Amino acid sequence: MSNLFAELKTPITGTYKQPTGLFINNEFVEGVDKKTFEVVNPTTEEVICSVSEATEKDVDIAVAAARKAFDGSWHHTTPQQRGVLLTKLADLCEKNLDLLAAVESLDNGKSITMARGDVGAVAGCIRYYGGWADKIEGKTIDISPDMFHYTRQEPLGVCGQIIPWNFPLLMLAWKIGPALATGNTIVLKTAEQTPLSGLVFAQLVKEAGFPPGVLNIISGFGKVAGAAISSHMNIDKVAFTGSTIVGRAIMKAAASSNLKKVTLELGGKSPNIIFNDADIDAAVSWVNFGIYYNHGQCCCAGSRVYVQDGVYDKFVAAFKKRAEENKVGDPFHHETFQGPQVSQLQYDRIMGYIQSGKDEGATVETGGGRHGDKGYFIQPTIFTNVTHEMKIMQEEIFGPVCAIAKFHSEEEVIQLGNDSAYGLAAALHTKDLNTAIRVSNSLRAGTVWVNCYNMLHHQLPFGGYKESGIGRELGEAALLNYTQNKSVAIRLGGPLF
Repeated sequence: MSNLFAELKTPITGTYKQPTGLFINNEFVEGVDKKTFEVVNPTTEEVICSVSEATEKDVDIAVAAARKAFDGSWHHTTPQQRGVLLTKLADLCEKNLDLLAAVESLDNGKSITMARGDVGAVAGCIRYYGGWADKIEGKTIDISPDMFHYTRQEPLGVCGQIIPWNFPLLMLAWKIGPALATGNTIVLKTAEQTPLSGLVFAQLVKEAGFPPGVLNIISGFGKVAGAAISSHMNIDKVAFTGSTIVGRAIMKAAASSNLKKVTLELGGKSPNIIFNDADIDAAVSWVNFGIYYNHGQCCCAGSRVYVQDGVYDKFVAAFKKRAEENKVGDPFHHETFQGPQVSQLQYDRIMGYIQSGKDEGATVETGGGRHGDKGYFIQPTIFTNVTHEMKIMQEEIFGPVCAIAKFHSEEEVIQLGNDSAYGLAAALHTKDLNTAIRVSNSLRAGTVWVNCYNMLHHQLPFGGYKESGIGRELGEAALLNYTQNKSVAIRLGGPLF
């Protein structure tokens, strides 16, 4: 096949045609410098294929295409038409669900069952924002009978979007949905570890009928293409999901260039609290899901588990048993719950945290090692006898590792839960409604779950307090990230100054 496509195979789809070029102006193209990089299968540690690598020159070309579309065809597309296009794109995601999910599992390593769930959520998110496209409204403001005042919510312009590798398609949908609904155009960079599903998705963008240049999807490295987006003088806004460290660098680049608008969805170290009166069996199930979902590679993972002293021993024994029942292995096996970590770098980083926990004196209740002898698999790991100062309790591990600590009083656990640089999410498990509301209101986190975990939905805003970010994804709140308010004042008559 041409150097812009590769013939690949998955156990779900059989052979399929994988785009490998940069998607700019509705076409797959080579990079200006014709650079490529290899994409590695985290299950086998083997190279899947190579894709085009975007450099600063390619970012310039993509931005020019997005600017032309914003000033031209997209500017003249009605809100109703934008909604129709987004709805068509959602329909195509559902039609191609198996293919998109299979590529996600191949590239990212997540279980096929979860990948299918992700693609379903992608379609739901895009369709939701399709419904918002013709409901972006201003208001009239009565100030004087001689004046007519009104406001407009206008798109920002060209948006640069940089997404992570843990939910490649879902994070893409979270970004493009509100941006396109409000009339912006986009240059989106996928994560260098997981570019494949985004390139397959790009084919659906053209099939849905979006004008050229409205949504451009490029593959490349953060230090080159990501940095070029963050500092580009013709990009009006940058949205990033990823680590807090990189988020700081993006904010600095945005400030030192053209002061572009910035939204950041960053790291987390979320507390998951079990009170004495909790339904222990249910709590065990949700805590298990809260930390081991997506292999622990989740910004809102419930990695700090606080258990009240009255049920501590019972909970730890039950949770250990449940964690050891998780199926770890080939993501294409339908019973698999936990696949491999995304890369060798991530595997090594997580194993470093596990070693740190051991060195600092925490007890490994289960796991703590490699699973199998091939692929980046790590055993579901539980640490107990953890103190608040330990590295595994303070820093984001981003893997299948949780730390459990004991608490006595409600006041104590609220203080512990809030004693973090992060504030993305939190959860608590109790049968007492008063406790649920009181503690939820006291935890400094953007999302608080009660008697559940990871129950995200495209209608609910999601984002962080403190170092977990700026702005909100999802829901009506996300629309504010992609619009600016214009006030118009019209003199109807009356005296002149």
